[in-house]
Amino acid sequence: MDAFYLLLRWFHFLFGITWIGILYYFNFVQTPFFAETEPAVRSGAVQKLVPRALWWFRWGAMGTVIVGIIYLLLWWGQRLDWAITSWTVAILTGGTLGIIMFLNVWLVIWPNQRIVIGSAVTVAGGGQADPRATPAGRRAGLASRTNTLFSIPMLFFMGAASHYNLVGTVTSGGVAGWIIVGLIVIGLVEANALIGSSGPSKKPLDSVAGALISGFVVWLILLIIILATLG
Repeated sequence: MDAFYLLLRWFHFLFGITWIGILYYFNFVQTPFFAETEPAVRSGAVQKLVPRALWWFRWGAMGTVIVGIIYLLLWWGQRLDWAITSWTVAILTGGTLGIIMFLNVWLVIWPNQRIVIGSAVTVAGGGQADPRATPAGRRAGLASRTNTLFSIPMLFFMGAASHYNLVGTVTSGGVAGWIIVGLIVIGLVEANALIGSSGPSKKPLDSVAGALISGFVVWLILLIIILATLG
């Protein structure tokens, strides 16, 4: 079983690196490039490059989540122990962020990017641009920036599971506080991605720097919540 668990973790890492690596490519490289390049070059990239990157992006997300859930269920099933420990707090916090990011990929980013890609293909063939393309691109972009924000605390808590002791004496009230307050913070950030996407992007997610700073702020808030309720 140790070898099998290692295999699962290995594939979890491989899928995760693929997913998050392309997420960072979209936000740190492609988006600034598209803002500066000529329309013809941008159109060609949207038709040829973006679909390939999105394929690896969304299936990397799918593999990360599926393998991670299998690992967690098997590990917990073998232990037969549902106690709240530092490991479980870190994994569940990071895993919750990861699942929300996964849902953003498949339910927000990918459907809206399909509209953008379809419009670019139609225009290249001499047709009219899809009027849904501009707002769809904005929705996809804001969800992608939100995933970049979430990735910072998510990666910390995944690493902290094995390398940092977050939890002291656990009480039922502390567990409830951790879950409720933590979900409120995460929910407010995600609500900005879903509700705010109907209009212009909301600062500070208008910029890469703003998304990164916000990610560290959310990380600090979640860490304080855990230390205050369970530490």
